[in-house]
Amino acid sequence: MATDIVPELLEKIEREFNTKISRNNKIQRVQQMIENGTATYKQAYEYAQEVGEALASALQKHINSEILPDGHMYFNIADRILNPTLQTNHILVATVSAEIQELLNRQAGLGLKGIQPDLNRPRIKSIIERIVHEELFDDVSWIIGEPIVNFTQSVVDDTIKANSEFQYQSGLYPKIIRYAQGSETCEWCKKLVGTYKYPDVPEDVYKRHDRCDCVVEYDPGDARRQNVWTKEWR
Repeated sequence: MATDIVPELLEKIEREFNTKISRNNKIQRVQQMIENGTATYKQAYEYAQEVGEALASALQKHINSEILPDGHMYFNIADRILNPTLQTNHILVATVSAEIQELLNRQAGLGLKGIQPDLNRPRIKSIIERIVHEELFDDVSWIIGEPIVNFTQSVVDDTIKANSEFQYQSGLYPKIIRYAQGSETCEWCKKLVGTYKYPDVPEDVYKRHDRCDCVVEYDPGDARRQNVWTKEWR
């Protein structure tokens, strides 16, 4: 009977990941900015990138064709490793992003909590299916690199989308702002740069390609509403 390599392998990956997270100065700085109320979505993306890179590094360190049966990443192995680790990344980033959203809400005079997005299970499934498709894992090992970081960053995008929809349904008119940070921005991203007033927001605004450095920000706008009869603001 073949030895089940997943429990020990998953333990090594999680231990490596937790060590990297606990020693990451950038992550600690973002958490401090949340505590003192100065964090924005730019910090959410920084946090997501660091968390994503920590997991990618841990996966790449401990997974290769030599340790896998026949050098192949079988579905049973990929599913039991990537599902829990990517779910952890989702929880970490969704929590921080929702906290930052709540800061922005308060700054705009809104007494609304930040909404956490649902886990993007189809995207995790897509990553797993791509990995198990190749005969030799080493031929597709790049999947546990940048695509893992991209998935983690996309949790911030999903948070912005979830909060935009929620606040629009609450009678507000939030704005979505996308801008590029690098000097070598691709043409696809350049076309998406701009400010959009909800609900007139293209779906692609929330999307990103590998190594994309674009930032999507959320502006809840002026939360005040004036009663035209009493002239009172609320």
